[in-house]
Amino acid sequence: MSAVAQNLPFPVIDTHIHLFDTAREGIPYPNKNNATLFKPALPERYRKIAAPLGVSGAIEVECSNRFEDNQWVLDTAGADKIMVGTVGNLEPGKPEFRKQLEGFHRNPLFLGIRYGNLWGRNFRAAVAQPDFIADVKFLAEAGLELDTANPNPALIADLVKLTDQVPNLRLIIDHLPQLPYPTEASAVAAYQADLRELGKRPHVYVKVSEVLRRVNGQVPTDLNFYRQRLDELWDVFGENRLLYGSDWPNCDTWAEYPVVFGLVREYFMAKGPVAAEKYFWKNSVAAYRWSKRDSSQPEPAKA
Repeated sequence: MSAVAQNLPFPVIDTHIHLFDTAREGIPYPNKNNATLFKPALPERYRKIAAPLGVSGAIEVECSNRFEDNQWVLDTAGADKIMVGTVGNLEPGKPEFRKQLEGFHRNPLFLGIRYGNLWGRNFRAAVAQPDFIADVKFLAEAGLELDTANPNPALIADLVKLTDQVPNLRLIIDHLPQLPYPTEASAVAAYQADLRELGKRPHVYVKVSEVLRRVNGQVPTDLNFYRQRLDELWDVFGENRLLYGSDWPNCDTWAEYPVVFGLVREYFMAKGPVAAEKYFWKNSVAAYRWSKRDSSQPEPAKA
């Protein structure tokens, strides 16, 4: 067992991985020209990489815009107990949304949906549509969550509007450390005000994922380079609403999984073991309501 795993006195739940099989015809992601990513990303391969670091469970977040891939992911996750849940791709506001949601919700691994800045969608326009809001309320009332995608300041402002209208929605903001930070003083102030507003809302969580960034062709691995962004999220959302997510295998485009894991491990263990355990698994129970599938996984009832 690695030194990293030995130093963590608790198991880990990774709340953000992607699953795909490049042998399947017509998959929209990843691109065939991406040598780093274009290989099967399946639970067996993930387990070999993550389990030595103490990871005992993972949640898949959909990276395909094909409706049929929701079922493929559920079947793939169901066959391996390291997977404790999936986040699907359905579109609130579409006539078929509720029927589709009810169908997938019968599977306990289906935890929610992903909607945001991806697949050509216009989040700002969607939040202004009554049918979209009604369907998000339906999602929340079903006990399911909403993951966002590819954050920018406009999305954060729109999430304030969304949670104004659906205050009981469990909302998870993915990859917030990767947000392109505004440069003008007024834009910075507006973004920070929106972030603080979301920080006041108890059902809003932030995934501390995609922390690493490429700068002048290099990827810094010194925690101090990222500390200011991480401190901002800690100050706004506190120890109870930050989640661990690796973004595997996308993280490989920045650094190997142990490097990605090691950086957030260093930051959160410095906050103390209680806060670190919340980040690495306990907060994910409140955010996702996943169920234990394997003896190596922590007991959600003890979160």
